Amino acid sequence: MPNLPILAVAGPTGAGKSSLALALAERFNGEIVNFDSVQVYTGFNVGSAKMPLAGQRGIPHHLIDLCAPADIFTAGDFVAEVRALLPQIAARGGLPILCGGTGFYLRALLHGLTPGPQRDDKLRAGLLARESRRPGTIRRLLTRLDPAAAQRIHANDFNKSLRAVELRVLAARPVDEHFSSGGRAPLTGYISLVLALDPPREALYAHLNQRCEEIWHGGLLAEVRALLAAGVSSAVKPFESLGYKQALRFLLTDDFPESHAIEEMRVRTRQYAKRQWTWFRAEKGITWIAGFGSEQATRNAAFELVTDFLKKTSGSSEHFRGSFV
Repeated sequence: MPNLPILAVAGPTGAGKSSLALALAERFNGEIVNFDSVQVYTGFNVGSAKMPLAGQRGIPHHLIDLCAPADIFTAGDFVAEVRALLPQIAARGGLPILCGGTGFYLRALLHGLTPGPQRDDKLRAGLLARESRRPGTIRRLLTRLDPAAAQRIHANDFNKSLRAVELRVLAARPVDEHFSSGGRAPLTGYISLVLALDPPREALYAHLNQRCEEIWHGGLLAEVRALLAAGVSSAVKPFESLGYKQALRFLLTDDFPESHAIEEMRVRTRQYAKRQWTWFRAEKGITWIAGFGSEQATRNAAFELVTDFLKKTSGSSEHFRGSFV
């Protein structure tokens, strides 16, 4: 059986990935598969820039509103969901178009995950107790036990730091050695084209500054208040993400003025975009397209790349021509 084509639209936050994915889906009879780690959670809409139903233009969207806020959704869960979904899209004659910015999810899907040691609840409880007594303990342990992982994992990413310490203790070797030791199960039966948007950096940063302002004043605080009123704990994982973290602190404490919250959101969002650029540039096999996904020149470049890709993989791109061309 020949390999089936799949697309992915990646790149930094605010680059217009959703806009480009919609345009590609309309032109090539696509179905969009989310790989944003926050959009999988119900109720977290405004801060994650989740595409509203009216904006989906009748195009099927998958892996959105998949989990309750308190659920744990891992890269392994993502891989299992998508690998079950891809044959269904193919059976409908659709083209899967992955869209998002969580690079680890995309890597896990295409290249596979190395199975890690099972979580040790006793070890985790002990580590969390030490962190509670002396904040910053986990980060200090990671720096001492696995300096390479500490350099790679952002200092504010507590969950990844904690897991890296666990892996170091349980596997008795650094994280990078564990994940380079084989055992991955890459995606088979499909051939992929990964497009990454590359807008001018200063233009993106200006756009992100404005976008943060719009999100903050466009319903973020009301959304957070509604989630808390519905009984959602402030400790759930999606509340750790950009915008929500600042909104929580503003609403629940007296030492964080609104102006400071918005500015921190802007700074952290720009930093996150920079980290995404760095991540995707380090990945192999990515085709970069200059510009924002909302720009026609960018879309035209993507249309040409996808048309050539489909001709090579399917013999023709006509099979995937959408009804909106």
